[in-house]
Amino acid sequence: MSESTRVTEKGQATIPKVLREKYDLQPGDEVIWMDTDDGIVVKKRTHTGGRGMLVPDDTSTEKRKEIAEELSQRVRERRDRNYEEV
Repeated sequence: MSESTRVTEKGQATIPKVLREKYDLQPGDEVIWMDTDDGIVVKKRTHTGGRGMLVPDDTSTEKRKEIAEELSQRVRERRDRNYEEV
């Protein structure tokens, strides 16, 4: 099944009613926009109790740890640069 809608000047797009109903999308629900080799994929965000990690739900534990370490390293580097400037 495919449906099309237009993007507004504000960058907004309406999710077709048939898909909102099929995937039980309600006002206030979040969706994740993922850039893939095949184009844009939109998924309903499901909260799994994580502490705000914005990675797809099907991301492996190993990959999540890798992402967390990379983000931690970036924070450390930014903090160190800020200390050097003082």
